[in-house]
Amino acid sequence: MHCPYCRHPDSRVVDSREVEEGTAIRRRRSCPTCGRRFTTVETAILSVVKRSGVTEPFSREKVIRGVRRACQGREVDDDALNLLAQKVEDAVRAKGSPEIPSHEVGLAILGPLRDLDEVAYLRFASVYRSFTSAADFEREISEMRAAAAEAVSGE
Repeated sequence: MHCPYCRHPDSRVVDSREVEEGTAIRRRRSCPTCGRRFTTVETAILSVVKRSGVTEPFSREKVIRGVRRACQGREVDDDALNLLAQKVEDAVRAKGSPEIPSHEVGLAILGPLRDLDEVAYLRFASVYRSFTSAADFEREISEMRAAAAEAVSGE
């Protein structure tokens, strides 16, 4: 790690700790040449592989934008969207792979979105799963009702 002050090509790690719920490491460093201290933050890059084969970094903002469209006109606040994006990122990082197909990101969105707002879930699922008729909506609603009934009977 180059010193940001004197550009010396080496530095000594003085302290390390996890930050952002373990998704990053904050390191306090010291330059052996000029003696100044500086901080670095290291994160593991998670890449999303799109259908076209193009790879891009995972973006919580992109998840939030997509879900916000599905939530348009619904009473869903920004904190709930940020929490959903965090859950999605945690789920895809838990797979343990540095690259994840965009399809899996969409699947990771569906569960938390269903818990957040059923109407927004149906909107998102209709686009994500390419619904082509009212029968697709009816089938999805039936599955949601069955899952809700099972949850109630299981309590």
